[in-house]
Amino acid sequence: MGNKKRDIDKETILALKDGIELLSGKWKFCILHNLQKHGTMRFKDLQEMAQRISPKVLSKELQELEDNLLISRTVNDTKPVTVSYALTAYAKETEEVANALIKFGLKHRDKIKAK
Repeated sequence: MGNKKRDIDKETILALKDGIELLSGKWKFCILHNLQKHGTMRFKDLQEMAQRISPKVLSKELQELEDNLLISRTVNDTKPVTVSYALTAYAKETEEVANALIKFGLKHRDKIKAK
């Protein structure tokens, strides 16, 4: 028979690892934050928001977010064809995590500056 405390700790660790893996990457939170703040955006607009991201890396991050049901991708019937991205309802659950990271990041910057 397993130790309940150990089983809970194992589940907690696995859940934490899943969350980190899902949102890991230098740009995922930036992409999600911009879509949260601005709504549906085209590829080029997302690239301009994250000025140092290459098209290849942005495509990869967007694909991973789409694969994990955090964003939706719509191909627009325009000339030339444009693609737009939007948050899914599921992705809105990441807003609280992003806000906590922003708050922590700001506090951390202040601590480092005061050092």
